[in-house]
Amino acid sequence: MEIMEIEKLFGGIYKNKVCLITGHTGFKGSWLARWLTKMGAIVIGYSLKPDNEPNHFELLNENYTSITGNIKDLANLNKIFNKYKPEIVFHLAAQALVRYSYENPIETFQTNVLGTMNIYEATRNSNSVKAIVNITSDKCYENKEWIWGYRENDPMGGHDPYSASKGCSELLTASYQKSFFNTDNILLASARAGNVIGGGDWAIDRLVPDMVKAASNNNEVFIRSPYATRPWQHVLEPLSGYLNLGWKLLKGEKTFADGWNFGPDQDNNISVLDLTKNSKVLWNKINYTVDKNLANHHEANLLMLDCSKANKILKWKPVWDIKQTLEKTIGWYKSFYQNSIINTDNDLQEYIQSAKDKSLLWTGSI
Repeated sequence: MEIMEIEKLFGGIYKNKVCLITGHTGFKGSWLARWLTKMGAIVIGYSLKPDNEPNHFELLNENYTSITGNIKDLANLNKIFNKYKPEIVFHLAAQALVRYSYENPIETFQTNVLGTMNIYEATRNSNSVKAIVNITSDKCYENKEWIWGYRENDPMGGHDPYSASKGCSELLTASYQKSFFNTDNILLASARAGNVIGGGDWAIDRLVPDMVKAASNNNEVFIRSPYATRPWQHVLEPLSGYLNLGWKLLKGEKTFADGWNFGPDQDNNISVLDLTKNSKVLWNKINYTVDKNLANHHEANLLMLDCSKANKILKWKPVWDIKQTLEKTIGWYKSFYQNSIINTDNDLQEYIQSAKDKSLLWTGSI
């Protein structure tokens, strides 16, 4: 895809825009930074150093401004905002693991709640920021094990510390929206995605990374919650939602300064066991054993998102079904482990083309 063509995505809003991404060294953050860079944005990354080896951020060998820092350090954030003058902030930095949150609840709440507040305060101290997209999680909702998807106006909650911290982050966001933001100068929105998978994720205690790491070492992966159902989606799906949302906020459209779900179609909501079986079909080195004894902490059994609001108002829709999502995800890891090939750019190009084929608004195809 030609550079000029990709720069026109999302109305061309991101070309030459100074975009600050917190958590850019993480899985989703590194993919987002790649996409923004391709669209001609001036990317500033602020994050802790990657804690996995290998990691997607270092494999991409990006040349944008990358700053090592902690979102719990407000004084440093103020300096970064003052120096680089971001126009939009994509806040992804977080403690993102459920089971880790049981062992480190204080760190989880400090990072996910107070860290988010620091981003908002740094924005208030800045005169450059026009838009903020705060990324939380589908786990921010009070899970009632419903068979239907959660809507944006459902209650916030959370059984485990991670989920509760994301619910708190949403309440914090609502407070700042009403008290300080969503004026003519700064618009703030929150985005909630499903279970995001894709190439380049090596975080601990996640199903797909655990599967592919085990496969690369000819080991079995142990499945602890085989019948838990999750809204699986390729990483590019929510990213297209975040970018879509940022586009509207940068244009000053206050209607979009709200909470939004970016999840898959209902057919992508499959069980852990089914996802594992389907992955094995794509890469026969994947082997697994079900061991329910590993499920020593509470985890939701049913979790789905209702994305009607984003579908109808934002004109956002998912692009790839579960079959394509798994093909791209497992294919990325197979290429990496077997041939040392990184398929990130190819996957991004094919995703954009698939979205164009569906005439989605953000592609400029309509």
